[in-house]
Amino acid sequence: MDPDEPREYAVVSRVSGMRVGYERGVLTEDGLADHWFAQFSTWFAEAVAAPEIVEPNAMVVATAAANGTPSARTVLLKDADERGLTFYTHYTSRKGRELTENPRATLLFPWHPIQRQVNVAGTVHRVDPAESDAYWTSRPYGSQLGSAASPQSRVVPDRTALETAQQDLAARHPDAVPRPETWGGFRVVPHTVEFWQGRPDRLHDRLRYRRDGENWLVERLGP
Repeated sequence: MDPDEPREYAVVSRVSGMRVGYERGVLTEDGLADHWFAQFSTWFAEAVAAPEIVEPNAMVVATAAANGTPSARTVLLKDADERGLTFYTHYTSRKGRELTENPRATLLFPWHPIQRQVNVAGTVHRVDPAESDAYWTSRPYGSQLGSAASPQSRVVPDRTALETAQQDLAARHPDAVPRPETWGGFRVVPHTVEFWQGRPDRLHDRLRYRRDGENWLVERLGP
């Protein structure tokens, strides 16, 4: 194809006209739980119950390098309590390196089918090795192999190299794979948690819990 030949991008050209009405719910201060985790637990349960949401625990994790360069990717939430929200990864991956250099992150749960989002921002800490061991042991054998064999975020020559590494690892550990020291959990300890509910005419509800010392303040944000 001639690179100078005009091409039509029919689908992309219609982006400006794509619109969805938001009319599935409301979010008011009176209906909000006293603590962010109670509210998150309620919304998460409703996301789990929604058949349209395939992976309700999928979340976008945004990080930044020490020089401020941002990056984002989707991972799976694996634990949550009043301390924060936990996911697991390679500490030597891009996100692992960035969280070591700059231990702050934002999490986004994009529950589009039910017209909701949750945005969590806070500091990040590695979980205790015992917690990482417990989760690693609970994983399927194939997931252990894939995680341990992958040099996550590093350049690899081709897929064959990955498959060969996985096969070699399986030969050495036919029953269970030891947790690599460079793999484990990160817990995001929130300082803000925002709950977003789509509303008609883009006048959405945005209620944010913000840590104030030992307490949590609730603030409404403009949409």
